[in-house]
Amino acid sequence: MVKRDVPPRWDRTMQQRLARGEAAALGELYDRFASLVHGLAHRVLGDERAADSITREVFAHVWEHPDAYDPRQGPLRSWVAALTHRLAVQCLRATETAALTPGDTGAEAAEELERKVRRASVAARADYIVHSMPTPLRAALDLAYFQRRDYRQTAVDLDVTEDEARRRLRLGLQLLATAHDAGRPPGYGGAV
Repeated sequence: MVKRDVPPRWDRTMQQRLARGEAAALGELYDRFASLVHGLAHRVLGDERAADSITREVFAHVWEHPDAYDPRQGPLRSWVAALTHRLAVQCLRATETAALTPGDTGAEAAEELERKVRRASVAARADYIVHSMPTPLRAALDLAYFQRRDYRQTAVDLDVTEDEARRRLRLGLQLLATAHDAGRPPGYGGAV
Protein backbone atom coordinates (compact mmCIF):
# COMPACT_ATOMS: atom_id res chain seq x y z
CA MET A 1 0.00 0.00 0.00
CA VAL A 2 1.34 3.47 -0.95
CA LYS A 3 1.47 6.02 1.83
CA ARG A 4 -0.43 9.24 1.06
CA ASP A 5 2.50 11.53 1.94
CA VAL A 6 4.92 9.81 -0.46
CA PRO A 7 4.99 11.66 -3.79
CA PRO A 8 5.08 9.75 -7.07
CA ARG A 9 8.56 8.63 -8.07
CA TRP A 10 8.52 10.62 -11.32
CA ASP A 11 7.74 13.86 -9.46
CA ARG A 12 10.57 13.36 -6.94
CA THR A 13 13.05 12.34 -9.62
CA MET A 14 12.09 15.29 -11.84
CA GLN A 15 12.55 17.75 -8.99
CA GLN A 16 15.97 16.28 -8.19
CA ARG A 17 17.04 16.46 -11.84
CA LEU A 18 15.90 20.09 -12.10
CA ALA A 19 17.72 20.94 -8.87
CA ARG A 20 20.91 19.50 -10.41
CA GLY A 21 20.40 21.76 -13.42
CA GLU A 22 19.72 19.03 -15.99
CA ALA A 23 18.50 20.82 -19.11
CA ALA A 24 17.10 17.52 -20.40
CA ALA A 25 14.80 17.42 -17.36
CA LEU A 26 13.37 20.81 -18.26
CA GLY A 27 12.78 19.58 -21.80
CA GLU A 28 11.00 16.49 -20.52
CA LEU A 29 8.90 18.57 -18.14
CA TYR A 30 8.04 20.96 -20.97
CA ASP A 31 7.04 18.10 -23.26
CA ARG A 32 4.79 16.69 -20.56
CA PHE A 33 3.12 19.89 -19.30
CA ALA A 34 3.42 22.61 -21.97
CA SER A 35 -0.04 21.99 -23.43
CA LEU A 36 -1.58 22.02 -19.94
CA VAL A 37 0.20 25.27 -19.02
CA HIS A 38 -0.60 27.01 -22.28
CA GLY A 39 -4.22 25.83 -22.21
CA LEU A 40 -4.81 27.06 -18.67
CA ALA A 41 -3.13 30.39 -19.36
CA HIS A 42 -5.12 30.84 -22.56
CA ARG A 43 -8.35 29.96 -20.76
CA VAL A 44 -7.71 32.63 -18.11
CA LEU A 45 -6.36 35.32 -20.43
CA GLY A 46 -8.14 34.64 -23.71
CA ASP A 47 -5.03 35.78 -25.57
CA GLU A 48 -2.57 33.57 -27.46
CA ARG A 49 0.46 35.85 -27.01
CA ALA A 50 -0.22 36.34 -23.31
CA ALA A 51 -0.60 32.56 -22.90
CA ASP A 52 2.73 32.05 -24.69
CA SER A 53 4.35 34.55 -22.32
CA ILE A 54 2.88 32.87 -19.23
CA THR A 55 4.05 29.48 -20.52
CA ARG A 56 7.62 30.77 -20.81
CA GLU A 57 7.36 32.40 -17.38
CA VAL A 58 6.09 29.20 -15.72
CA PHE A 59 8.89 27.04 -17.10
CA ALA A 60 11.49 29.71 -16.31
CA HIS A 61 10.21 29.78 -12.72
CA VAL A 62 10.35 25.99 -12.45
CA TRP A 63 13.90 26.01 -13.85
CA GLU A 64 15.09 28.78 -11.53
CA HIS A 65 13.26 27.57 -8.41
CA PRO A 66 12.90 23.76 -8.51
CA ASP A 67 12.92 23.63 -4.72
CA ALA A 68 9.72 25.73 -4.59
CA TYR A 69 7.87 22.50 -5.38
CA ASP A 70 7.17 20.40 -2.29
CA PRO A 71 6.35 16.84 -3.37
CA ARG A 72 4.54 16.22 -0.08
CA GLN A 73 1.94 18.85 -1.01
CA GLY A 74 0.75 17.10 -4.15
CA PRO A 75 1.70 16.08 -7.67
CA LEU A 76 4.07 18.15 -9.77
CA ARG A 77 1.31 18.49 -12.37
CA SER A 78 -0.95 20.20 -9.83
CA TRP A 79 1.83 22.51 -8.67
CA VAL A 80 2.60 23.55 -12.25
CA ALA A 81 -1.13 24.12 -12.88
CA ALA A 82 -1.49 26.24 -9.74
CA LEU A 83 1.61 28.26 -10.63
CA THR A 84 0.19 28.83 -14.11
CA HIS A 85 -3.15 29.88 -12.68
CA ARG A 86 -1.54 32.33 -10.24
CA LEU A 87 0.66 33.95 -12.89
CA ALA A 88 -2.18 34.14 -15.42
CA VAL A 89 -4.53 35.77 -12.89
CA GLN A 90 -1.80 38.28 -11.97
CA CYS A 91 -1.38 39.07 -15.67
CA LEU A 92 -5.16 39.40 -16.15
CA ARG A 93 -5.46 41.76 -13.18
CA ALA A 94 -2.53 43.87 -14.38
CA THR A 95 -3.88 44.03 -17.94
CA GLU A 96 -7.41 44.90 -16.87
CA THR A 97 -6.22 47.47 -14.33
CA ALA A 98 -4.02 49.15 -16.94
CA ALA A 99 -6.99 49.30 -19.33
CA LEU A 100 -9.13 51.23 -16.86
CA THR A 101 -9.74 54.86 -17.65
CA PRO A 102 -9.43 57.42 -14.83
CA GLY A 103 -13.24 57.48 -14.50
CA ASP A 104 -13.40 53.69 -14.04
CA THR A 105 -11.39 53.55 -10.81
CA GLY A 106 -14.21 52.74 -8.46
CA ALA A 107 -15.84 49.89 -6.64
CA GLU A 108 -17.78 48.89 -9.78
CA ALA A 109 -14.60 48.49 -11.84
CA ALA A 110 -12.95 46.46 -9.07
CA GLU A 111 -16.01 44.23 -8.74
CA GLU A 112 -16.15 43.68 -12.51
CA LEU A 113 -12.48 42.75 -12.54
CA GLU A 114 -12.99 40.24 -9.72
CA ARG A 115 -16.01 38.72 -11.53
CA LYS A 116 -13.87 38.34 -14.64
CA VAL A 117 -11.09 36.70 -12.61
CA ARG A 118 -13.57 34.31 -10.95
CA ARG A 119 -15.10 33.31 -14.31
CA ALA A 120 -11.65 32.73 -15.78
CA SER A 121 -10.61 30.74 -12.71
CA VAL A 122 -13.67 28.49 -12.88
CA ALA A 123 -13.11 27.90 -16.61
CA ALA A 124 -9.43 27.11 -16.04
CA ARG A 125 -10.27 24.77 -13.18
CA ALA A 126 -12.85 22.96 -15.33
CA ASP A 127 -10.28 22.53 -18.11
CA TYR A 128 -7.75 21.19 -15.63
CA ILE A 129 -10.29 18.74 -14.19
CA VAL A 130 -11.32 17.45 -17.61
CA HIS A 131 -7.72 16.98 -18.74
CA SER A 132 -6.79 15.31 -15.44
CA MET A 133 -9.69 12.90 -15.17
CA PRO A 134 -9.21 9.26 -16.17
CA THR A 135 -9.65 8.54 -19.87
CA PRO A 136 -12.81 6.40 -19.42
CA LEU A 137 -14.62 9.27 -17.66
CA ARG A 138 -13.41 11.85 -20.19
CA ALA A 139 -14.49 9.61 -23.09
CA ALA A 140 -17.97 9.14 -21.61
CA LEU A 141 -18.41 12.89 -21.09
CA ASP A 142 -17.18 13.59 -24.60
CA LEU A 143 -19.69 11.21 -26.12
CA ALA A 144 -22.60 12.38 -23.98
CA TYR A 145 -22.08 16.13 -24.07
CA PHE A 146 -20.12 16.98 -27.18
CA GLN A 147 -21.45 14.27 -29.46
CA ARG A 148 -24.94 14.38 -27.87
CA ARG A 149 -25.25 10.67 -27.15
CA ASP A 150 -27.49 9.41 -24.37
CA TYR A 151 -26.12 6.95 -21.81
CA ARG A 152 -27.34 3.96 -23.85
CA GLN A 153 -25.53 5.12 -26.99
CA THR A 154 -22.49 5.99 -24.88
CA ALA A 155 -22.49 2.44 -23.47
CA VAL A 156 -22.58 0.96 -26.97
CA ASP A 157 -19.84 3.28 -28.26
CA LEU A 158 -17.60 2.49 -25.28
CA ASP A 159 -18.49 -1.20 -25.27
CA VAL A 160 -19.55 -1.12 -21.62
CA THR A 161 -22.80 -1.85 -19.80
CA GLU A 162 -25.43 0.87 -19.46
CA ASP A 163 -24.84 0.89 -15.70
CA GLU A 164 -21.12 1.46 -16.28
CA ALA A 165 -21.84 4.28 -18.75
CA ARG A 166 -24.14 5.96 -16.20
CA ARG A 167 -21.49 5.52 -13.48
CA ARG A 168 -18.78 7.10 -15.64
CA LEU A 169 -21.01 10.02 -16.56
CA ARG A 170 -22.04 10.56 -12.94
CA LEU A 171 -18.42 10.50 -11.71
CA GLY A 172 -17.27 12.82 -14.49
CA LEU A 173 -20.01 15.31 -13.69
CA GLN A 174 -19.24 15.13 -9.98
CA LEU A 175 -15.63 15.99 -10.73
CA LEU A 176 -16.67 18.88 -12.98
CA ALA A 177 -19.00 20.21 -10.29
CA THR A 178 -15.94 20.93 -8.14
CA ALA A 179 -14.81 23.52 -10.74
CA HIS A 180 -17.05 26.06 -9.06
CA ASP A 181 -14.95 25.86 -5.90
CA ALA A 182 -13.41 29.24 -6.71
CA GLY A 183 -11.76 29.39 -3.32
CA ARG A 184 -8.74 27.47 -4.65
CA PRO A 185 -6.86 27.41 -7.92
CA PRO A 186 -6.59 24.12 -9.80
CA GLY A 187 -4.82 21.41 -7.88
CA TYR A 188 -1.94 22.28 -5.62
CA GLY A 189 -2.37 24.27 -2.43
CA GLY A 190 0.72 26.49 -2.69
CA ALA A 191 2.21 27.38 -6.02
CA VAL A 192 5.31 29.14 -4.82
